[in-house]
Amino acid sequence: MSAARFLCVGTHHKTGTVWLRRTLHRIMERQGIPLMQINRAKRIADLPEHGPQIVVNWSSGYPPEVFALPEARFIHVIRDPRDVLLSGARYHEKAPLGNENFLKKQRPEWGGLNYKDYLKSLETPQEKLLFEMENKHASTLFEMLAWPYGHPSAVELRYEDLMEDHECRQFRSALERCAIQGLDIDGAVQAFWDSSLFGGLKKEGERPNRIVNHVTSGTGAEAQWRTKMPRSVARRYAARYGSALAALGYAEDDSWVDLCPEDEALAEAQEAVAAK
Repeated sequence: MSAARFLCVGTHHKTGTVWLRRTLHRIMERQGIPLMQINRAKRIADLPEHGPQIVVNWSSGYPPEVFALPEARFIHVIRDPRDVLLSGARYHEKAPLGNENFLKKQRPEWGGLNYKDYLKSLETPQEKLLFEMENKHASTLFEMLAWPYGHPSAVELRYEDLMEDHECRQFRSALERCAIQGLDIDGAVQAFWDSSLFGGLKKEGERPNRIVNHVTSGTGAEAQWRTKMPRSVARRYAARYGSALAALGYAEDDSWVDLCPEDEALAEAQEAVAAK
């Protein structure tokens, strides 16, 4: 293998993109390593001939030509799709239109409303989740499945594991495996911790609203579907995306559906919380 110079980091919508973006920008600022985004093969010509380079793609849709670069190493982050659904539906009701271009697009089948306003117009949590499931979530899940798993130059990480790893061992291990020349790994791990909800952003006053609103509960806790996904939605999800969950290693079968709360019980619990 050629010496590694290009640290390519790929995420997906609602899988830790804000966290990794802040991390990589801190690395750029502190270590002087340039950062660029590559969505098309023609951008390869802009890569430097010498020295390290950070290369991002926030849908993990790197062109095949990037994967073929002998100097490229990849870190790929996914998240339990069921939690992606919950986080996405919540975020898309509140996100500023400038944050995501797809939220602004008006469509006739939505009565001329844009994505955000149509989602907000739906009356029940179940309707909102089903709408999200068939729209933005579907494209995000397709992107996750399209990644070339098993690529010899790539390290696979899961958002929920990173959130539980307060010592940042997994992120450090990924960087060590990538072995990017010119990258200070200790400094990069510090940037990762500084950008985390359990580290540098732990104090509420230090967490910008856009970070708090970018996760379902404001904590990024794992397996939120166990307490927040109505069972009626879970059944639909399993029928539609059960094979995708299995392919990504998040569920062997559909038995997880029975772990989700019944719709009425969930509604009562949410009403009790709101009444406090």
